[in-house]
Amino acid sequence: MPTEPETLTLAQVARRAVDVVDHEASDDALTSFLQRFEDRDEPVTAVEQPDELFAEAAGAIDPDDPALQMAAALAGYLSFRRDELDEPPDELLRRAAAAEFDGSPPPAVAGWLSERL
Repeated sequence: MPTEPETLTLAQVARRAVDVVDHEASDDALTSFLQRFEDRDEPVTAVEQPDELFAEAAGAIDPDDPALQMAAALAGYLSFRRDELDEPPDELLRRAAAAEFDGSPPPAVAGWLSERL
């Protein structure tokens, strides 16, 4: 039985985050976010600060899009909590919001979460 969680790539983490936030992938900003990482096959453990990489990508696309901000937060969260990749979507969103925003997400993100959860 392995003691370490599976090593995931940046692409896998971004894909899971976008899938949790928008399962139908109908949001253009999320599609752009996913496209930035679709060919990034390096392990998240090989990137010094993957959470910052995801946040910077989201900020470059649309810093005011709450779904995009949650996708970046979730991708960052999953980079460190790889053992939680298959947790239920609502639980992942709660945990990522708590971790990324210290339990106090910005108003737009909080509104998005309240509609989603």
